[in-house]
Amino acid sequence: MKHSCDPIPPDAPLPHRKVLRDRLAPLVTRSYAYPVLLLMLDYAMLAAALAGVVLAGSVMVKLLCGVAAGLVIGRLFIIAHDACHQSLTPSRRLNRWVGRIAFLPSLTPYSLWEVGHNVVHHGYTNLKGFDFVWAPLTQAEFDALSRPRRWMERIYRSGWAPGLYYGIEIWWRRLFFPSRASMPTRRPVFLRDCLLVAAFGAVVIGLVCWVAVATDQSVPLMLALAVALPFCVWCSLVGFVLYAHHTHVRVGWYDDRTAWGQAQPFVSTTVHLTFPWRFGAMLHHIMEHTAHHVDMSIPLYRLGTAQRTLEHMLPDRIVIQPFSLRWYLDTARRCKLYDLRTHQWTDFHGIPTT
Repeated sequence: MKHSCDPIPPDAPLPHRKVLRDRLAPLVTRSYAYPVLLLMLDYAMLAAALAGVVLAGSVMVKLLCGVAAGLVIGRLFIIAHDACHQSLTPSRRLNRWVGRIAFLPSLTPYSLWEVGHNVVHHGYTNLKGFDFVWAPLTQAEFDALSRPRRWMERIYRSGWAPGLYYGIEIWWRRLFFPSRASMPTRRPVFLRDCLLVAAFGAVVIGLVCWVAVATDQSVPLMLALAVALPFCVWCSLVGFVLYAHHTHVRVGWYDDRTAWGQAQPFVSTTVHLTFPWRFGAMLHHIMEHTAHHVDMSIPLYRLGTAQRTLEHMLPDRIVIQPFSLRWYLDTARRCKLYDLRTHQWTDFHGIPTT
């Protein structure tokens, strides 16, 4: 009898998701102390970066500290992301508290992210009409857009503006006091969470203004370096991460639920992007994304092991992509629109590129 984690031949049927989750079950064990320590560490790093913005004498050093603050906001967001999945600690109540606290610097309303990400994105990954995250347009959809909207789509898909896409299409339209068109469902908790992050943002802006006056520094400069710059860096980071997770020449999109289900989307529509120098660990292993989609209950501090186990079990089935700027820009050049009939990426003129 084969061991439960022995490799499954590439030509054999892919096991049901439940079977794969059963094999990864030992990695679902969660801790109380470690996640809380991670939260405290990342908040301490954020405080240190912002202190650098305030105390540094050089504008260049202030600029670097502002960039660092944006990257740390990304780390805090990943902690909140796990808490929102109820995979961070064994306690649902603690997860909700940690999630809301860790989401504050990115101004992310917990309940709205929970619906858009957990229910929609994970429930219907790369299914057109349901999953809205970096969903590619078809040629007909692109041609039907107004000229300004086509121009924006070209910018979004250029490879240079993932932060602009996330800031406008995800955060502004779907998370921060979304309109009824973007979020038809109305729940009291949505408004409470939006008010919470808005109040946090207002307090931060007020404190930065007060510190600038108290230290005899330019208020606009301090707001730019301590508030606007970290938020822009954060948006760019999360926009890139979301793009890289599900956009690849080997990753398809679907508009038919039957075909989508047959494609085993929890494996086939996700990318494991690898980096040198353990950079992925600096992002709390969010790039070990196939394992996360197979089982959302695996905590971030066990995703590395889970991904290695999954890749051992499913050789040649998981999209593993070493990161390079050349690969990223080539992907952005080739993955503009998507032909749902032929399952090919195309450029903006409908010419297949894959």
